[in-house]
Amino acid sequence: MLLAGCPTVDLGDTPDDINLCNPPGGPDYFNAEVFPNYIQAGNCTMAGGCHAEGGGNALNFRTGDNTFNYRQAQVFLNCGTPEMSPLLTKPLAGVDTHGGGDIFTSTSDPAAQVFLGWF
Repeated sequence: MLLAGCPTVDLGDTPDDINLCNPPGGPDYFNAEVFPNYIQAGNCTMAGGCHAEGGGNALNFRTGDNTFNYRQAQVFLNCGTPEMSPLLTKPLAGVDTHGGGDIFTSTSDPAAQVFLGWF
């Protein structure tokens, strides 16, 4: 019996970042601007900090592991509405409850602008 139709094509492994937000600034902007000026500057990842490796929170970063840190951040992004990304709204005053308190007073805060510049 002869089967009709299209041949099966192997497209390879499914990429790890499927269904994750990839802002236009990508990992380069994240590593050069967002991580040092938004996350590290807020002391979020300092030794013993809430988001340091082993900090026990849903969002943790590893020292010197840019790929891991970018992937961690992607989970907390909203590409459809960047200003509603939990990575921004958690530390933003009056939006989401954040165990570390309000870090940014508004989206006009320079660090929040660094984050929004990523998109």
